[in-house]
Amino acid sequence: MLSLQPFPSNPNPTFLNPPFKPPPHPQTLKPPNPYPKSRHAPISSVLQWNRKPELAGETPRVVVITSGKGGVGKTTTTANVGLSLARLGFFVVAIDADVGLRNLDLLLGLENRVNYTVVEVLNGDCRLDQALVRDKRWSNFELLCISKPRSKLPIGFGGKALVWLVDALKAREERSPDFILIDCPAGIDAGFITAITPANEAVLVTTPDITSLRDADRVTGLLECDGIRDIKMIVNRVRTDMIKGEDMMSVLDVQEMLGLPLLGVIPEDSEVIRSTNRGYPLVLNKPPTLAGLAFEQAAWRLVEQDSMKAVMVEEEPKKRVKTMSVVTLLPSESQELYDAMPEDGCLSLCKRDLCKSCCNLGLTVHWRA
Repeated sequence: MLSLQPFPSNPNPTFLNPPFKPPPHPQTLKPPNPYPKSRHAPISSVLQWNRKPELAGETPRVVVITSGKGGVGKTTTTANVGLSLARLGFFVVAIDADVGLRNLDLLLGLENRVNYTVVEVLNGDCRLDQALVRDKRWSNFELLCISKPRSKLPIGFGGKALVWLVDALKAREERSPDFILIDCPAGIDAGFITAITPANEAVLVTTPDITSLRDADRVTGLLECDGIRDIKMIVNRVRTDMIKGEDMMSVLDVQEMLGLPLLGVIPEDSEVIRSTNRGYPLVLNKPPTLAGLAFEQAAWRLVEQDSMKAVMVEEEPKKRVKTMSVVTLLPSESQELYDAMPEDGCLSLCKRDLCKSCCNLGLTVHWRA
């Protein structure tokens, strides 16, 4: 039963009325440290989770993801960057423009839900919204395939048809996309020309090897000739251990060779193969992997039309490996050669090939650094 009696008076209240304490001097105020001190430095992320990225440029933004060389990670980049944009709250439509060899639906785990493609839309067999496959995990992400596997496009399909398709996506009253990502096929043939026709931005995916860089440089020139000036670069499959050992070009070297702003650096990660086989993109993994975090950071920079700066990695000196070699001297060796030999140089690591002490035994055992 409730009691209406007042609280007993307390001459020294401490809970309801705590004693007033003057605040410390303003100069002594210090913000709390969000990271506790530990033996290892925490991994800091460029992403600022306390705010949403500000969308720059006119929407919808049509971005083509290309490389020229096959197997560098265009489709993987499209899937992970697209889902990262969807997780940031933007509406994304990903178009797989690879005719006959589409793989984007496999990486997203949507291969069993593709019933209609752009070919059926152009033939009048279905509507555009029927060909769009909505992801169940993120409803603001949709996939659109150009054609079914092992099928041929009509002769009249080209850049104009893809421009009409992009304009139809822009004209949607409901669910108008903020980003339209086009997964470009490999090579620089007709499929490449068709994919880059409606785009006004480009993301060039490359790896730090000479074959990929040659193709990337060629594709950069073709994009500029087509009128696409906003070109950014993603360097994929980077291994810092090989860079330190001078066995792989650094990201700074790649950027100096291509002369493009850097959108992101994706480290080599074995989890990429597992996520590809499961149809589950890296950015959805919990806990996140290094490659997944790098894709999220690249998507963040893409939203704000920002770029990152490559830094020089200090190269480790190569270890001097000592090898032992055995040289047999024939009895017909000249006396002059024998007299010119040091008394005992080989065993003292003086980098000389022969010495008298070993030659008297018929063998020369020496060390080379």
